[in-house]
Amino acid sequence: MRLLVVKTSSLGDIIQGLRVVASLREQIRDLHVTWIARDAFAPLVRNCTAVDETLTFTRRPLLRGMQRIFAELRGRTFDVVMDMQGRYYTGFITARAKAPRKIGRKDSREGAGLFYHERVALPPQGKHSHAVAILLEFCPLVGAEARLPRSVEFRSDGVRLPEAWSTFPKDRLVVMFPDSRREEKCWQGFAALTDALLAAPGDYQVVWAGDRPLPFQGAQAGSGRFLNVTGKSSLAALTELLKAAAWVIGNDSGPLHLAAAQGRKVLGIYGPTDVGLFGPYPPNNGSNFAVSAPNRDLRLLAPAQVSTTLKQIDPAFFYSL
Repeated sequence: MRLLVVKTSSLGDIIQGLRVVASLREQIRDLHVTWIARDAFAPLVRNCTAVDETLTFTRRPLLRGMQRIFAELRGRTFDVVMDMQGRYYTGFITARAKAPRKIGRKDSREGAGLFYHERVALPPQGKHSHAVAILLEFCPLVGAEARLPRSVEFRSDGVRLPEAWSTFPKDRLVVMFPDSRREEKCWQGFAALTDALLAAPGDYQVVWAGDRPLPFQGAQAGSGRFLNVTGKSSLAALTELLKAAAWVIGNDSGPLHLAAAQGRKVLGIYGPTDVGLFGPYPPNNGSNFAVSAPNRDLRLLAPAQVSTTLKQIDPAFFYSL
């Protein structure tokens, strides 16, 4: 089966879609996957082992980006197109793709549903379902079960890691993502939590990562067991970093969902967003956990509360915290 997936953004949404495609890869023989992604996220999709071919979409300017994708699609044929985005421009892309079956989201917006032959039913909880659960409903329409894959795998070939990472010890490694796209989703306690880990006798190593440079001004700033690679690593390098992590702690963000998709142990820090809709998935499965701030206000979440949660979840690892 030749499958075209239209899922251009954002990072977290693309990762959720990759989990669905990885599940289809496990279940469908002779599956060939072509994926359309925005230029910022195309390298990550290209490195995913569940994807055979990646077409890059540049949204700005939108008209030129659409013309380029239409040119890329010219002469290609597919068995199925899945529009997992559900926006007007992805609907247009779906319309131009040549395929006898065009499947889209029931909750699509901006008229995108006009271009579908079939629309995916929502889970029993409807629009109040987790994003992954909604996308998994694409699976039954192509004869597969709506189940998660074992994990999402990424290729290592050609991935360049920050030079400092090559000499950094990896035992008892905790990776933190202290940033998020929205300021109100950014917890300000990561420096204090990092200090607590580095001051503990458990020989923890801590790495801060993310696409925006963030300074670390904690008391343990000069520790040989701390590395700050925020703003210094690509998405492809991030997948390699996460492979070595024993635990990942982060705000509600794309990298947090990437860690969950790779099967890492994850603790999400949540404030204004609903953990039930946007938390690490599946929740409380032995690897994915979340802590919600009082009154959904991250200013009210103390670092000591997060430390206590970590010790309760994994006392063998965080025994000295």
